[in-house]
Amino acid sequence: MRSVHDDLTARAVIRDRALELFAAQGPDAVTVRRIAAAAGVSPGLVIHHFGSKEGLRAAVDEHVAGVFDGLFARASAGELDVADGASLAEAFLGQFPPGSPVPGYLRRLLLSGDAAGTEIFRHWFAASRAMTETLVARGLLAPGRDPEVRTAFLMVNDLVPLLLRDQLADVVGVDPLGPEGAVRWAEGVLDIYHGGLFGTEGELA
Repeated sequence: MRSVHDDLTARAVIRDRALELFAAQGPDAVTVRRIAAAAGVSPGLVIHHFGSKEGLRAAVDEHVAGVFDGLFARASAGELDVADGASLAEAFLGQFPPGSPVPGYLRRLLLSGDAAGTEIFRHWFAASRAMTETLVARGLLAPGRDPEVRTAFLMVNDLVPLLLRDQLADVVGVDPLGPEGAVRWAEGVLDIYHGGLFGTEGELA
């Protein structure tokens, strides 16, 4: 008989293989049989642990949301390097090992309008708002006339490299989420702000 530990380990392995396949191909294109094969288990064991493919997808969503909840908590506690101008996207994605499927899966959640993606987006907005308020309090950012819209604008700048990663890599010639691409993206943003498009307080020139 399987031990409780074996069951828990199998459940985590199945969930992680499903996350990888869902991120790469989308949940609708992946069958329970393929997930089972990737995890090295039987399709029956997948159903035993999750009830159905939808139950497995809900578990993957919950796992990814939990990962980001942990990152938001660390950002709020000042444990991530975001207060000195680093974007939340850069700080968050820097916590994942190379090749992690989590960023790709988050992209699918956000673009599909999935409820789990919407909740992560709301938490990301709240964390971004707190970060901008910290910068204003430290005198590193002007107060601005519409803090919510400014936060939304900063979030758009944060999320574009994630949501359009493949397209940007194609036209720019470098992965915007890689070390070189992140530097070039940050330099480009500074060029926009200091090159005449925006005024000194972020207003259109």
